[in-house]
Amino acid sequence: MRADLLAETIAGLDEALAAVDAFDRALVGGLLRPQPAQAGGLTELAHAVAGTPLAARVAEAAGKAAAGAASEDHFVALAAARTALLGSVHDALMVRVEEASGRPRGEGTVPAPDERQAANLLVAARSWLSDLARSGWQGIDHDVVAGAAPIVSAMLVDPALRRLATLLDGFAAELAASCPGAALENIPERRWADLWSRAMLLTLPGAAEVPMAGTVTGRLLPLGVDVQEHATAVQAQVHAVFEPADGGAPRLVRAGVSVPKPDTVVGAGLWQLLRPHMSLLAAVSEGRSMDLVGMPVTAEGDLLWSDEHARTGEPADAFTTARVVLPTATDPATAPLDRHPARIAVPVFLEGYVTGNDDDALTFTIAGHPLAADTDRIPTAGPLTPAVVAASGACIGLLRWDAGTYRVQPLAVETTVRKKTVAIHAGGWAGGTTDKAGIRAEKAATDAVAVLRERAGRLLRK
Repeated sequence: MRADLLAETIAGLDEALAAVDAFDRALVGGLLRPQPAQAGGLTELAHAVAGTPLAARVAEAAGKAAAGAASEDHFVALAAARTALLGSVHDALMVRVEEASGRPRGEGTVPAPDERQAANLLVAARSWLSDLARSGWQGIDHDVVAGAAPIVSAMLVDPALRRLATLLDGFAAELAASCPGAALENIPERRWADLWSRAMLLTLPGAAEVPMAGTVTGRLLPLGVDVQEHATAVQAQVHAVFEPADGGAPRLVRAGVSVPKPDTVVGAGLWQLLRPHMSLLAAVSEGRSMDLVGMPVTAEGDLLWSDEHARTGEPADAFTTARVVLPTATDPATAPLDRHPARIAVPVFLEGYVTGNDDDALTFTIAGHPLAADTDRIPTAGPLTPAVVAASGACIGLLRWDAGTYRVQPLAVETTVRKKTVAIHAGGWAGGTTDKAGIRAEKAATDAVAVLRERAGRLLRK
């Protein structure tokens, strides 16, 4: 890993992000009666995409919005411009990642979705999002936010609309918890504008479709597990290298599982909810490969996991995979709507570094160049801790970009325990554990789940 390349300035990056920030500030006060400063932010966004195919439509949309006369189509154009700018930032950052990692770049592309007849629910969602843009974050109240509820309820019954429904539901809940907007001291401008613009583009016919790339047959070599937990849901995403049975080049893939959860189930208890849905978690915990036959896969390298297409294979050490196979694996293509800096999560392998602290943040220093370790992302549902990472000599992680800098989220590390090199994984308890701390955590979670199930059964009987 060339950490020195990750520290170099990328031309045009600051200017693109400044244009995005200018538009985001315009959304704070709302676009019903925009002030001169807001009009300036809209103009800055339009200038940033001048010379692109979006130029004319965005210039018109910015002018209409600055006059307080923007229609839904104009808001869609503004969301598209903002998304395109962040997409350019994503691409520039990924070029630097590819240079630093030295891995071959995938040549595939993600096809554009097919056009379909616009559904009434998509039109309704677009109308609600347009009302949000007009009110602005400072103008939200419970009446404005509540407009999403009937739309989400109607969408959830249709699998094709569930992706947008989930986004709208979470966005509306976040806004509702912040009402009234006029009383907010700190507004998450970038986050809410991200959610707004993504939701706006997903209301376009066919935009939420996931392009398929067929099926794959071969050997799956897990690298590590990324756990993302919210109050009512949890997701485990396994990052792995796939070796095709036909002898083709290895490629990076992901396999994820998401489940709803009660807010009282935390820590190691999360695995009890996730395990029944994906046998891959047990293989990760046991350090084994998986043999896949006809497993569906998207054009972005996401395996649509089904246990009937997989069986447990031979032992496969993740660090051996990282040292031997990962350097030759190609990165998957990225869909247009997923080209966002926050979605960068590239598997990398580091060794020969020195750990230290920079402003109370753990860093890996590689050949004299520091690289921040994002230990805040380490889940509590496993044996990996910041202290273990600080004592490590090798690390498998996800290279991310956050707050203007590259960071590594550790998935697994090699460290020395009693003069022996051992591997400790964030997903080490995914399939069960004999670790004493893990057993205690599992027992506490089991008791909580049992109580919840008993209460649920009692309610159903009534």
